Amino acid sequence: MRFVRFALLATLATSMLANSSGAATTALRWQPAKIIALPSGGTAVALGYLPALSCSSIGYCSAGGAYTDAASHTQGLLLDQFAGVWRPPNELRPPSNAATDPSALVGAISCSSSGNCAAVGSYNDANSNVLSFVVNEVNGVWKSAREVALPTDALIKGQNSTVHSVACTSTGNCSAVGTYVQRISALGHRSGFALSEVKGVWRSATEISAPSGGNTNSLMTLNQVVCNSPGYCDAIGSYVDVNNVTRGIVVNQVNGVWQATATIVLPGNANAYASAVLSEISCAANENCTAFGTYTSSVGAIEALAVTKLRGTWKRAVEIVMPTNSAVNPHAFLYGFAGIACRSIGNCSAGGQYLDGSGLYQGFLANEVGGRWHAAIVLALPSGAKAAGKNGGVVAVSCFSVGNCSAGAAYVDQSGNYQALTVNEVGGRWQTGEKLTLPSGATSVGINGGVYGLICTAAMSCTATGTYLGAPGSYQGFTVATS
Repeated sequence: MRFVRFALLATLATSMLANSSGAATTALRWQPAKIIALPSGGTAVALGYLPALSCSSIGYCSAGGAYTDAASHTQGLLLDQFAGVWRPPNELRPPSNAATDPSALVGAISCSSSGNCAAVGSYNDANSNVLSFVVNEVNGVWKSAREVALPTDALIKGQNSTVHSVACTSTGNCSAVGTYVQRISALGHRSGFALSEVKGVWRSATEISAPSGGNTNSLMTLNQVVCNSPGYCDAIGSYVDVNNVTRGIVVNQVNGVWQATATIVLPGNANAYASAVLSEISCAANENCTAFGTYTSSVGAIEALAVTKLRGTWKRAVEIVMPTNSAVNPHAFLYGFAGIACRSIGNCSAGGQYLDGSGLYQGFLANEVGGRWHAAIVLALPSGAKAAGKNGGVVAVSCFSVGNCSAGAAYVDQSGNYQALTVNEVGGRWQTGEKLTLPSGATSVGINGGVYGLICTAAMSCTATGTYLGAPGSYQGFTVATS
């Protein structure tokens, strides 16, 4: 159900959790989805790719991805919602050195306030390099994108870089992370980078090196970043060590300076060749975060894990036990978008995909309550569903209070078509998912479509974005909100 199926790349608590007012909430009601207008001449959402969503307050959101123009070129797509109304779309204005077909992709957006956002991604230049860009929206107006100044050791010819994630704490103060290719050898080596915007000025990127003991080519990747205040951020990712073992890493920014990367301590049942990757992160408070990822156990099973930073210290990761119907090897999988949300310290919800004992792919949802992760449960599908499917499962999770959340997912119906759904958690209990009503009588979201982003900005107020199949092979975008 994604443009790229990757991971850059018990039961629920018996006690009913209350919302901030002390009373259990009622279930959210999702409206029918509405089609997203494309810029003039636009024909489709490119490959169904609409990954970016950020909301600063109720009715004020921005989204992004890519679309195909009348010349069949791939352009960046930027969308804004003001006072609950989605405005006409914007085509990303790529940097001046972009190719005629820039293959521009907006991968992430962060908004500090209404009309003040930063978006990041990649584009092709005229020399066939894949370069990184940043672009700012100031007072509701999107500026031209700018090429990221990569670290000084970046490969000049044959570069392949992208910014994966951005987080803004206030207008003009943001941090972003990504990957690039170093010119260490003829083939180049992949490494991570971070860059910061300070008082409206984007600085040059700096290399984020792998921990000592990395492979000659550490294949360093930084997947996501979150920031609690200007200059104080946490990023996650992975690298390959000298024994060709992939390890999950964390790196902190303190007072604007990125510190040395650190390898996470895996659960006690981890394989010596655990292939650990951290894909998603959420922070409930300053110096208190939880990252979500996968690893291989001692019996060769691919499991999900969570690792928590408590009062500034990263603890040992814990296994997220898959539902009781899981296969011996559940092949736990995370999409790497926004699959974890922490509303307060020790209270998080997360989701993804796993393989059940019948060989079917299902979605899972897991809750951390009072600092303890409960075993995951199966994503309960609506009537007429067959399974979540290989391209289905939970993609995005957002919570407006402890125990009251919503998630976006996809599943396969009895006709073999992928459908989008939302599922609500009410008072600590996940409900049965509800199929989204697609625009214009559409009957499927296709293998690349579905819900990409979902954000709840306040009690009972949530917004989601995604894509669906319009004409055969042509993806269109949709927005959907609660009523």
